[in-house]
Amino acid sequence: TDCSSVVMAAVNKFDEKYGIKIIPTKEASWASVRDKLVNGELDAAHVLYGLVYGVQLGIGGPKKDMNVLMTLNQNGQAITMSNQLKDKGATDGASLAKLIAKKEREYTFAQTFPTGTHAMWLYYWLAAHGIDPFKDVKNITVPPPQMVANMRIGNMDGYCVGEPWNNRAIVDNIGFTATTTQDIWVDHPEKVLGATAEFVNKNPNTARAMTAAIIEAGRWIDSGLVNKQKTADIVSSKAYVNTDSDVIVERMLGRYNNGLGKTWDDKNAMKFYADGAATFPYLSDAMWFMTQHKRWGLLKDDPDYLAMAKQVNRIDIYKQAATAAGAPIPKSDMRSHKLVDGVIWDGKDPKKYAASFKIHA
Repeated sequence: TDCSSVVMAAVNKFDEKYGIKIIPTKEASWASVRDKLVNGELDAAHVLYGLVYGVQLGIGGPKKDMNVLMTLNQNGQAITMSNQLKDKGATDGASLAKLIAKKEREYTFAQTFPTGTHAMWLYYWLAAHGIDPFKDVKNITVPPPQMVANMRIGNMDGYCVGEPWNNRAIVDNIGFTATTTQDIWVDHPEKVLGATAEFVNKNPNTARAMTAAIIEAGRWIDSGLVNKQKTADIVSSKAYVNTDSDVIVERMLGRYNNGLGKTWDDKNAMKFYADGAATFPYLSDAMWFMTQHKRWGLLKDDPDYLAMAKQVNRIDIYKQAATAAGAPIPKSDMRSHKLVDGVIWDGKDPKKYAASFKIHA
């Protein structure tokens, strides 16, 4: 459902206001999105933050210079575990660690792309509970829409993915929400608007117009319950997410049920605007993904974290687009957060941060 601002920019014709036409195309997997971006079949995409940097750094497929034009949203993903784990007493990170320590069998967890956000949330959360995501469990890559079906037939014990595939597992009575990603990192960056640097350099006005239209769409979605319901109804259709609208709308509105009997209203549910904070491509956000790529051995050496983030994240284009869309611009290109393990990330010493974790590759 985090494709919503791209979809609504087209459906509500915010794109036409800026003189362009966004034609959304549904793809089968993140690997397909990557390949079509790199070879020019797609001009831009709603895409995993870490996928863009994986391509930029040559660790997630073909190496090519990439750009992040904006962040599309914050929060709103989750880690789902199977009902079989619940039956064994594992309902959170601590109880999962105890179960895995017994070594009764191998446990398998799925993410959506090796350098992507879901992989990084999953690894971070497991490691925060003393579970090595590469030694203590098996981890596999599964496209988001296939997660529920794969868990139903027992191919994995848990997965990290965006909505609605976490809530879908609860509705289908095959799993429960062990944690939301906003509980791992409040207001974490999620999907981005990505394009090749070649496309952006050739079409700077288009890139700016596209960014402005999607900023407007994010603001429209976040401006009330009625708009969120309309968005859920549209993105639930076969052309987009292809699942029931009521499965989507609950978590879009922040009405959470974890499948274990707990319900709550989450003020940190998926945000598409948040007064511009949810759309700004913070340099520190980009650097965090690179620190985790280094932590897990995807990067052999430390890159120049800040220089790379400045090259990829086109804050210049974002600021022009935000000004055109009448959106406020944050005072700083960096921000600070405390994650689930109590460790603070502020982007000040990325090399030291990447090397600081007890559990690493």
